[in-house]
Amino acid sequence: MRLEDFDFDLPEALIAIRPVKPRSAAQLLVAEGDDLRDRHVFDLADELRPGDRLVFNNTKVLPARLFGQRERQTSQGASTAKIEITLAESLDDEGVWCVLAKPLRKLATGDVLQFQEGLTAVVLSRERETAVIRFDLRDKAFEQALAKAGAMPLPPYIAAKRAADEHDKDDYQTIFARHQGAVAAPTASLHFDASLLDALRNKGVAFTEVTLHVGAGTFLPVKVDDIKDHKMHAEWGEISPKAAEDIKATKAAGGRVIPVGTTALRLIETAARNTGEVTPWQGETDIFIYPGFRFQVSDGLMTNFHLPKSTLILLVSAFLGAERIRRLYAHAIAHRYRFFSYGDASLLLP
Repeated sequence: MRLEDFDFDLPEALIAIRPVKPRSAAQLLVAEGDDLRDRHVFDLADELRPGDRLVFNNTKVLPARLFGQRERQTSQGASTAKIEITLAESLDDEGVWCVLAKPLRKLATGDVLQFQEGLTAVVLSRERETAVIRFDLRDKAFEQALAKAGAMPLPPYIAAKRAADEHDKDDYQTIFARHQGAVAAPTASLHFDASLLDALRNKGVAFTEVTLHVGAGTFLPVKVDDIKDHKMHAEWGEISPKAAEDIKATKAAGGRVIPVGTTALRLIETAARNTGEVTPWQGETDIFIYPGFRFQVSDGLMTNFHLPKSTLILLVSAFLGAERIRRLYAHAIAHRYRFFSYGDASLLLP
């Protein structure tokens, strides 16, 4: 399978820069078998059955983008440079983080980084694509400083058009956000609000929450021609015993398990790889889902519209079939659906 088989032309005007308000007013393209239906997210209860279970990712996005100044002492005196970093992964409880940096070439071991709110870090090492730094603050003090100094890590296709602002601190956070650790939002869940959840409960739809801390690697492009050669980034996740039991009970009762977002799907399919059913699970997953993958748990998927030639377009092609996804995306483009993180949604029911 070649990466070019999963490319498509997307008009730039369809890339959403802001979400619609209210959240559930986004369009929803329902694909059930060969049938396509144009709905809205607030119609979701009409598309589901009593006994179905939605699985949400309750990760909380860090305001992970920091703008500051690099300071370096040289034999010629002090040297400074503007620097931007995005937190990618916490490496321990002592303030050490792997980060993406721009421009990375201006960082060297021993450099001091100064940010707003008195937040300071020192560079421990620099790799090919990332750096490792240690912050001077820990725990609550670090969280408080980061909340004030950091900006939401909007995806590159939004950040290239506008800077993150105060609106994004609410818009780019789901109503399920409980466990801090993500540097990107599980965007399919951004469409849910209190009124939609009430309508779903009244329909008899059940909810389960799992945790997968979405990493900065979600924005990294696929750089290989043969997709089987792609190395997936690892992300930390957890499925509690209660969550696993509820998912199993739904399957046993004949209900459908429908993850909301590719992150929730990747996590429950990771936990089911060995036994065929979801079990309590904790750890890092680097599961890579592309056509030919055998799904063990997921009976449907609610997800946004994804980038061409991305791991996520490969995932939905595996789930619904590559030809059906091509038809679905052609329909979405022709009917002016909005794409990517702040865009509209699809409900895939094979």
